[in-house]
Amino acid sequence: MNKDALIVGLALFAMFFGAGNLIFPPYLGMESGDLWPVGLVCFVFFDVVVSCVGVFAINKAGGSILAIQNALGKKAGLALNTAAIFCVGMLIAPPRCAATTFEMGIAPWFGDAIGLLPFSVAFFAVVLLLTMRSTRIIDVVGKVLTPLLVAGIVVMVIAGIACPLGPVGAPETDTVVADGVLAGYQTMDILAVVGFSILVQESVRAAGYRDKRSQMSVTARASLVACVLLAIIYGGLTYLGATSASVVPHNVSQAELITMIVWKLMGEAGVAVLGVVVGLACLTTAIGLCGATADYVERITMRRVSYRAALIAMVVISLLICNLGLTNIIALASPVLSVICPPFMTTVVLLLFRDRIRSTWAFKGAAAAAVAASLVLTLHELSGAFAFVEAAPLYAYGFAWLLPSAIGGVVGALLGRRFDSAASGVSAPKIEQVHN
Repeated sequence: MNKDALIVGLALFAMFFGAGNLIFPPYLGMESGDLWPVGLVCFVFFDVVVSCVGVFAINKAGGSILAIQNALGKKAGLALNTAAIFCVGMLIAPPRCAATTFEMGIAPWFGDAIGLLPFSVAFFAVVLLLTMRSTRIIDVVGKVLTPLLVAGIVVMVIAGIACPLGPVGAPETDTVVADGVLAGYQTMDILAVVGFSILVQESVRAAGYRDKRSQMSVTARASLVACVLLAIIYGGLTYLGATSASVVPHNVSQAELITMIVWKLMGEAGVAVLGVVVGLACLTTAIGLCGATADYVERITMRRVSYRAALIAMVVISLLICNLGLTNIIALASPVLSVICPPFMTTVVLLLFRDRIRSTWAFKGAAAAAVAASLVLTLHELSGAFAFVEAAPLYAYGFAWLLPSAIGGVVGALLGRRFDSAASGVSAPKIEQVHN
């Protein structure tokens, strides 16, 4: 493991590890009881493994922009890429990061003395300052902010291991596996892989790796570092939740649970540590996403919009959205993410098998079916107009789009064979005539 791979891996860990990643595992542990390792494995697979391997797969398949476009076609790929990265890099995640930091790290201590507007201005000023040079993002996050973030989490976990809040009891749910899968899915980290792939690619090149083989070697090891570190941290947080079941009320929210755990373990000092952890987790994620989105805009506009101009626009828009408040941001984000995430996740997962999938029709069929299914499901969630979808397999777990997507992929693959063979049959005589 060389130094460059370690730094990139640490930065990738911190960019993936946002506030949602901090609050989901303890709640999963509380509900899973002594089956918390099972829930943890499911959570880690659907969040950590899919996302970290996705970064590697996208870069291997041609890069963060070309990979999706090569699979779905230029227009469809550009549309899906842009929708995903604008959602997580500007419209949803950075505003939510700032609002979450305010509500969990500032408001409990200062109340109304510091409002959301002045805090968000300061938050995004720091983000802007630390992202003005895209090639420096990985260094700043990996070398400086990540060690502080990890240290804060380790302090909380060690306190919980040394003095457990209570015994780990029986599970409080019969759906531990499903809960772990759903929690991993709800982090929506998969949508960030396009933007983070850009930053990883830029950082690896800036470190002096010019040929594809050496770049992929560093990317693979960096993804492994992020994957292992995320899994370890999630394991500690899930264990904290499992030990809290007998001492906290079970009607608490996910954010309230982690706050109560830390309060009982470490008192006011622990809540202060939690505030620092939340702030660093949100800051590193916002830095990564804003920088990646600005880099993406520069690329797709062929540098007609500069990185710095795009970055300033991203930060200003995120600042304005942030002041809608955390509750409103979450309410607005939910239906948007419900439509975008299924086709994007489907495409990224299929890219892992790019060498075995001969036709792009399979990608197109799977993504198109995922879009259609997710639109119907989202409309039903908003209006209740399509009650029949509740009978679909995996509906209760948020994966009712999975079967239609699989069917779409199979149909697309079959159509691809037919049209590809027809095209080759037509083109063969023309080639022969030219040679004759």
